[in-house]
Amino acid sequence: MKKLFYTAFTGILAISLLYSCQTTPPAAKNKSFIDTTTMDRAIKPGEDFFSYVNGGWVKKTIIPATESEAGAGLDLYNRTKDNLHRILDSVSGGGFAKGSMEQKVGDFYASGMDSANIEKLDYEPLKPALQEIDAIKSPAGVMPFVAHQMTEGNNVLVGAGIMPDDKNSAYNIAIFSQYGLGLPDRDYYFKTDPSTLEIVKAYQTYIRQTAILTGDDSVTASKKAMLVYALEKQLAGSHRTNVELRDPQANYNKMALTDLNRNMPAIGWTRFFNSIGFKTDSVNIQQPAFYTRLNQLLLSKPVDDWKAYLRFHLVNDAANDLSSPFVNAKFEFSKTLTGRKQIKPRWERIYQSTDANLGDLLGELYVKKYFTADAKKRMLDLVNNLQVAFEARINKLDWMSDSTKKIAIDKLHGFIKKIGYPDKWRDYSKVTIDRNRYFDNLVSCAKNEYRYHLNKLGKPVDKTEWGLTAPTINAYYNPSFNEIVFPAGILQSPFFDPSADDAINYGGIGMVIGHEMTHGFDDEGAQYDKDGNLKNWWSREDNDKFKAKTKMVIDQYNRFTVLDTLHVNGALTTGENIADFGGLNIAYDAFKMTPEGRDTTKIDGLTPDQRFFLSFAQMWRSKYKNEITRQYINIDPHSPAIYRVNGPLMHFEPFYRAFNVQQGDKMFVPEKDRIKIW
Repeated sequence: MKKLFYTAFTGILAISLLYSCQTTPPAAKNKSFIDTTTMDRAIKPGEDFFSYVNGGWVKKTIIPATESEAGAGLDLYNRTKDNLHRILDSVSGGGFAKGSMEQKVGDFYASGMDSANIEKLDYEPLKPALQEIDAIKSPAGVMPFVAHQMTEGNNVLVGAGIMPDDKNSAYNIAIFSQYGLGLPDRDYYFKTDPSTLEIVKAYQTYIRQTAILTGDDSVTASKKAMLVYALEKQLAGSHRTNVELRDPQANYNKMALTDLNRNMPAIGWTRFFNSIGFKTDSVNIQQPAFYTRLNQLLLSKPVDDWKAYLRFHLVNDAANDLSSPFVNAKFEFSKTLTGRKQIKPRWERIYQSTDANLGDLLGELYVKKYFTADAKKRMLDLVNNLQVAFEARINKLDWMSDSTKKIAIDKLHGFIKKIGYPDKWRDYSKVTIDRNRYFDNLVSCAKNEYRYHLNKLGKPVDKTEWGLTAPTINAYYNPSFNEIVFPAGILQSPFFDPSADDAINYGGIGMVIGHEMTHGFDDEGAQYDKDGNLKNWWSREDNDKFKAKTKMVIDQYNRFTVLDTLHVNGALTTGENIADFGGLNIAYDAFKMTPEGRDTTKIDGLTPDQRFFLSFAQMWRSKYKNEITRQYINIDPHSPAIYRVNGPLMHFEPFYRAFNVQQGDKMFVPEKDRIKIW
C-alpha cells in the first residue's frame, strides 16, 4: 500500500470540484489563497523554491513540545482533531441505545478517559498473560504462547496477516513477514554513530524500566534488558533492509506447510496453524530468512531469554493503555526517536485509540456531520479529469512502445476509485463496549479485528474494503486492488478549497491525485498488472528504458543532503519520488485543460502558472526536529518535504518559464539531463 502522508494525521471536511469547463468561482476573486507572509523573498525561486515559498514561516515557527514536526499537515490535523473531539464529547455522555454506534464510540472514549480506574488497575490486565509466560518450561512453549496472543489480536514475535495473493489477486492468502524488533528498523542494531547509540541506550533503559514496573529488582531488570536486546539483535540480522523490502518479487515466497515443517521444525507450523485457525496448506513467507533464524534461535536460546523477551514485548505493546508509569516510561524512550518533549493530552491519545479500534464507527459519525454525497461526486469528477490527463501523457511518451502503452492505459482505466468513505461500513456487532472497562474494550476490538481478517483466508478478495478510516488525512495506491483511495480527511485545505481558483486546487489535491495514480506505474507498482497480479506486462526494451530512468531518480536523490552529511536514501524513496514527478506533471496538464490554466489573467499580481506552483509548494510546508528527520531517513519511503518540492521542479520546464529560472541557479538542470518518466 502506498501512502502519501504519515498516518498520524486524521481529518474531516467537505470538498468541491472545479470542472474543466467551469470558470473561477466568484469567491476566489476576493481571496488570494497564497499566503505571502510565509515567503522569503530574499531567496530566488530558482535557488531553492521550497524556501522561497516557505522560508519565512520556517524561520519564525517553533515546533510545539508535543510534536516532532510542524506544518500544513499539522495545521490540518489540529483543525480535524478538534472537530472529532466535539463528536466524541457529544456521544460520550451516555444515554444511547445499547449496541448503537453512538453508544460504542461514546462509551469506548469515556472508558479511555476514565484515568482514575486505569491508574487503579495498574498492569493488572496483563497479569494472566504474564503468568502464562512464567509457566513456559522450555523454548517449545514459546510458539504456543505466541499463537494464543495472536488470537487475542496481539502479534508478538511473528508478523502474520491475510492479504490478496500477489500472483492470484482474486483470492486471499496467509502471509508471514519478518517481525519481532522493538526499534524502528534492523539498522538501529548495527549502526555505531552517536545518535543511533543514544537511541539504543534509551531503548535498553526502557526495557529495564518495564521489568522493574512489573516486579523485578534492578539487577534482574538490567540482566533481562541485555538478554532482550541481544535476542532482538540476532533476529535483526535476518531482517531484510527497507530497500530490499521494496522488491515484490523477492518478497513473494509461497511455501507448502509440509515444507515449512521439514525445514523449520522447531516452530511447529502445523500446531501453530491449528492454534490460530489458519486452515490452509500453503502460505507466503515473505522473508524466509527471518523464520529460518527464528527456528535456529528456538533451538539454541535458553528458555529464560525467551521469557524475558515475551514479557517485555507484551508489556511494551500494551504500555500506552496501562497506568501512567508505563505510559511515561514509553514516552521517555520515544523522545530520543521523535524529539517530542511533552506527551499529548489524554483526550487526544484516546481519540487516536478510538479511531484505531472503532474506525468505521467514528468515520460514519464524522461523515454524517462533515462530508456529503455531493462532495464525493465532485471529487470523483476531479479524479476522472486527472485520469484523462494521464492517458494523454502516456500516449505522448517518446520512450515507450505502442504495445506497452496500450497495456498501461488499460491499467489506468482499471483503477478502482474510492472517495471520501466506504460504500459499506465495517460490522462491529460482535464488539462489546463497557464504559467502565477500557482494557477489556481494547481486547474485544482486537479479537473482532482478528476474526474479521481470519474469515477472509482462502476466500475471494473484497475490493470494496478500505485500508484507512474516513477521517484520515492520507491517500494511497494499493497495487493488489489497483485502486486509488482518498479519504475524506485529506479533501480539505490546503489540499482543496471549494472557493479557490483552479491553480490552487490543481497544485494541491490535483498533485495528490496524480501522485497516487503514478504509484501504479512506479518501480514497484509497475510490476503489477491491471488486475493486481504480480506479473510482467512490459516489453524487454521498454522495461530496460524504465529502469534506466528510475536509476536517474535514485542518483539525483542520493545527492540531496539533510542534517549536514546525512543523505536522502534514493533507493528507499524511489517509488515516492517517481510518484512526485508524475503527480506534478499530470496535475499541471489537467490544470492546463481548465479555462484559468489556458488564460494569463493575474490574481494578486501572480500568473495562473505561478499560483499553481506556489500552491504546490505551500502544501508541503513543514519543519522537523532533527530526531524525527533521522528516523524518517532510515525508514520512511518519502523524501523530506524540501526535496518533494525542489526535486520534481528541477526537471519541469513550465516551472522554469513561470519563475524565469536561468542557468547558474542552483535548481537549474540542463534540458538534456532532465528526468522525464510519466
